[in-house]
Amino acid sequence: MRIARINTKTSTWITDEVDLTLLDPLIQKYKGKKGNVIPLLQGAQDIYGYLPRTAFEKISRDTGLELSEMFGVATFYAQFRLKPVGKNIIKICHGTACHVQNAKEISESLEEALQVKDGETTSDRLFTLESVACLGCCSLAPVMMVVDQTYGKLTGNEAVKIIKNIRLAENN
Repeated sequence: MRIARINTKTSTWITDEVDLTLLDPLIQKYKGKKGNVIPLLQGAQDIYGYLPRTAFEKISRDTGLELSEMFGVATFYAQFRLKPVGKNIIKICHGTACHVQNAKEISESLEEALQVKDGETTSDRLFTLESVACLGCCSLAPVMMVVDQTYGKLTGNEAVKIIKNIRLAENN
């Protein structure tokens, strides 16, 4: 399952203030090198957690790369994010094994509990909800992964309870 990444009817740019000087070493490393678009975008995303508009603009200004070229690459590859993600990324498997074991119930329960849709981030930026094609844990279906912890044989209620416990731990 692929997440729709861009809503073409409205602007999706976040106007966070970011320290653009953090990009300087990255730009110096790749400036003028052939095939530098992907490494520059990957490096910028590593720095900020996503690709802020101002980072695109600085990279373009400092390297001469076209904004349209960088944006095209960033929207083509699923690895790139144009919006900030939560501290805890929740991946819900929707592969065949999980699908037949009712992964949809987990997604719907978490969407309701977190008040976000698939691909969105909570307003406190604590959680991002993502449907994925497979997590490779078919014997544990249905499965979700939060950061690097895998949870299997879930129901919707159990998934919500796990997220509530993570939220409680974050607030302590």
